[in-house]
Order: sequence, then structure tokens, then C-alpha cells
Amino acid sequence: MNTLFAISLVFIGCCSNVVFLELLVRDFPGCGNIVTFAQFAFIALEGFIFETHFGRKKPQIPLSNYVIMVTMFFTVSVINNYALNFNIAMPLHMIFRSGSLIANMILGIIILKKRYSVSKYLSIVLVSVGIFICTIMSAKQVSAEKGGTEEDGVYAFMHWLLGIAMLTFALLMSARMGIFQETLYKKYGKHSKEALFYNHCLPLPGFLLLSTDIYRHAMLFSESSPMEIPATGLYMPIMWFYLLMNVITQYVCIRGVFILTTECASLTVTLVVTLRKFISLIISILYFRNPFTAWHWLGTAVVFLGTLLYTEVLSSVYTAIKGGKAKKAE
Repeated sequence: MNTLFAISLVFIGCCSNVVFLELLVRDFPGCGNIVTFAQFAFIALEGFIFETHFGRKKPQIPLSNYVIMVTMFFTVSVINNYALNFNIAMPLHMIFRSGSLIANMILGIIILKKRYSVSKYLSIVLVSVGIFICTIMSAKQVSAEKGGTEEDGVYAFMHWLLGIAMLTFALLMSARMGIFQETLYKKYGKHSKEALFYNHCLPLPGFLLLSTDIYRHAMLFSESSPMEIPATGLYMPIMWFYLLMNVITQYVCIRGVFILTTECASLTVTLVVTLRKFISLIISILYFRNPFTAWHWLGTAVVFLGTLLYTEVLSSVYTAIKGGKAKKAE
């Protein structure tokens, strides 16, 4: 029952979160900082009340370790959202972030001296090829859409290229953070709720560096058209409503993943998260009519095939079917 509930939270929370993020970014492409700040503040407040019991509960992992992890987490979150300012379409953003497997494997080989099976290396090649196809086709779209003079086209392409560089850096930094987190959990045990709180609480002062941009977008949000809140008769600016719903659905998504990790094997969690990404991508393409060519579909299919191959989901399904047939034969 808990597993079904957790899967429901993941799909409802994460897919809705993508919708509200896209609604925000469509009107204000540079709103990444205020979105990140709102998400961090909400999750930190919830953790302060329910995890640390208003600061009375001491952390199981030393704060000095959390400072290192938080620096990486803050950097990754801000850069991922800020990259949307650089002509990065939401579908490409989602596909690119699905390449975390590549970064994890590369850094695992370099830092942890890990070795993988042939199927793992094949899956990474597939994911890399898929992302490459989608990136190249998106690059062509950026050049074509901007039109104007040749100079405008070059500027738009360089602007987009900077966004791709930011996503690449965030991908590698996220993988490095995952390895650091893995070593901490081996030493101190798993304390995921505690880590969730400190990862969102400790970076809050860092948003002072972004306060000017956050304040500017807060003013822009306040000037957006009003909407009536159902069953209350009250009105609020529609962009603030979108931001509120984005924050709530982000929390629901994170809670769902947390419950899932305590109830299911890591393979199940990976499969659920991968399917959720695919459905979010479909919503972004069909509902918001984001440009997506046959080449993009091919690249997406290759990325998800590589992901499923890496997590050994396909082999597990095949084994289960084979086992079922053997039982029937008996």
C-alpha cells in the first residue's frame, strides 16, 4: 500500500511540478533564482519543524560535512535553473539531466576506481548518443528560430552554447556530490531526511548574492494578472499561484521519492523515476507544444533505452517473464 502511495506521489508531484515550472518559465524565462529560493525555503521550513523539532535534534552527520555537500547542492540547483535563461528548451533540459548516469559512471571510474560490466558501458554509450542527437537538433533550431542577421544568429547560438556548458558542469557536479554523499552514508549511516533538511537550509544565506534578481522577479510576479482562488473569493497574482503550486508539487515529489527509497529496491526507484521523466517530457511536448522533431524522439528513445539497460530493468523483466512461463509449463 505504501509503495503504491509513494509511486502516486512521485508521478502526481513531479509531473505537476514540470507543468507549473513551464508556466513560470514561459512568461519569465529568467525566474530560475526565485523558483529555487522558494523551493529551498519551503523544504527547509518543513524540515526545521518536523525533522529537527525546531532545532532541538542534533545532526547525526557532522555539520562540516554538510557544508561541503550543501555547497555542491546549492551550485547544482542554481545553475540548473539559471540555464533556462540561455535559450534552453524545457524538453532538452529534461533530456540533458537524464545524462546523470554518464557523469556518475565517469566519476565513479576516476574517483572510486570502479569497474563495470560490458552492458553498463553499452548503456552509457546509448545515453551519450541520445543526448548528443537531441543537443545537435536543438542547436539547429536555435539558429533557425532567431533568424535576423548572421550576427544575431551567432549570438543566439553562443548564448545557447553557454547554457549547454552550464548544464554539463551541473551534471558533473551533481555526480560528484552523489559520490561524496555515498561515502558519508557508508561512514555515518543513511539519514536522508536529515540530509534533505540541511541541503536546503544551509544554502539559504547564499541567496543573498541573488537577492536583487529575486526581488525584481517578485515585483514582476506581483504585477501579473490576478486570479480568483477557488472557494475563497480571494484574488492573487497568477504567477505567485504558479510558484506556490510549483513549490508544493516539488515537495510532494521529493516526499514520494523518499518513501519509495525506504519501501523498494533501488532498481524499482530508478525505474519509477525514469518513467516519470518520460511522462514529464511527453507533457512538456504535447501540452506546451514545445518543438520536437523525429530526431528528438529518436534521441529520447535512445536515452531511455540506455537508462533501462543500465538499471538492468529489461533483463529483470525478461527473467520474470521466463520464470512465469517455466511455472506454467510445470
